Amino acid sequence: MKKVTSNIDSSNSLSSTILPTSNWIALIPLFVFVGTFLGAGIYFNDFYALPSPIAVCLGIFIAFVLLRIPFKENMDTFLRGCGDEKILTMCIIYLLAGAFSTLTKATGSVDAVVNLGINYISPSYYPVGIFLIAAFLSLSAGTSVGAIVALGSVTMALAEQSGISVSLMGAALLTGAMFGDNLSVISDTTIAATQSLGCEMKDKMQTNFKIAFPAALVTIIVLTIYGFSLEIDATSTFASKDVSWVLIIPYIVVIILSLVGINVFVVLFLGVVLSGMMGLYLNSFDVIGFSKTTYKGFEGMSEIFYLSLLTGGLAAMVEKGGGIQFILEKISKFIKNQHTALIGVATLVSAVNFCIANNTVSILISGKIAKSLNDNYEIEPKITASLLDIFACIVQGLLPYGAQVLLLIGLSDGKINYLDILTQAWYLHILFVFSLGLLFYKSKPLAKV
Repeated sequence: MKKVTSNIDSSNSLSSTILPTSNWIALIPLFVFVGTFLGAGIYFNDFYALPSPIAVCLGIFIAFVLLRIPFKENMDTFLRGCGDEKILTMCIIYLLAGAFSTLTKATGSVDAVVNLGINYISPSYYPVGIFLIAAFLSLSAGTSVGAIVALGSVTMALAEQSGISVSLMGAALLTGAMFGDNLSVISDTTIAATQSLGCEMKDKMQTNFKIAFPAALVTIIVLTIYGFSLEIDATSTFASKDVSWVLIIPYIVVIILSLVGINVFVVLFLGVVLSGMMGLYLNSFDVIGFSKTTYKGFEGMSEIFYLSLLTGGLAAMVEKGGGIQFILEKISKFIKNQHTALIGVATLVSAVNFCIANNTVSILISGKIAKSLNDNYEIEPKITASLLDIFACIVQGLLPYGAQVLLLIGLSDGKINYLDILTQAWYLHILFVFSLGLLFYKSKPLAKV
């Protein structure tokens, strides 16, 4: 077993190829943003009392003041970060998701799906059912955001109709979506992790499955048992209601197109068009009403749109100033053997994800140094790739300013409480425990064959 060489020192590491120098001061703007956002949430007992785009604006201002970079260069970096392809992709998805959600409510599609659930599914199974459906959809489509978009409105409506906690149902949707995304062969995170480590997709998936599936199985048991302990609003839940099968078509189309791997833009656009045509045919609204309803959906996603845009710019400034490089260098100093190398990989991707709130980009940033650690300590690439993906998934799913949680908040019209989501996202907590078992597993399978 080799020791880590200069491959990960400050002069020849991944971070040095991205950032000019290591600088802890570059992290202060991120701490200001996160500290302001979380501090206001704790003080007001409401994590969304202070609009998150305002909190990130404060961090951006601090970045311009503290970073010793010419103003024009700093501004160019900020604008490039805002205009990053992944950031803009997410922003357009938010707009289409908001429009689809609002239109399906206006046409009665949400009510139709809720009535279907009321007639044929026991409310006690709603939480575990949503977890399983979200997991299947996300696993097939390769996107946690897509699964949340497709099921978000229905999940919230089922919760309200049955009297089950909206936060519990939201947590079930969130964790099911993260489970599927983590294992999907077409997920950006899976592709990024396997490409970074140079391992076969099937090998990574087998290793990942051995950790994630037992965690999901325990979660299913917990949700099932917990579901039967809930107090259900019998008056609104068990009354049989007529189901308009035509109104369910938009959801069926969106789910089927997602399952066959159609681009999320195409899926959501077709969902918006189909919902609009249905609304016009059923006289739910006229052409102007369709336009106004669509725009109302856009407005409902304005906060997450602005936050994603501004956070992308802030993250780029922090990276340019040397903040990410500082994190990489500090972690590399604690590497002594295979197990500390794996702990370093898990800590690295978690820290980066905490800073930039994007699991795919976090894996890409952490990938080369993880590859260096993997090769120098002769660890099987599939294990390192799995840990990269898993810990990015765990952190992303629990961040109050992560896309998945913010999207849930938006789709619930602010009815979801973040602290409830944090405590009831049981799958992510159980997955963390199972992952620690791999980190501290001391036997030969860690080494290359």
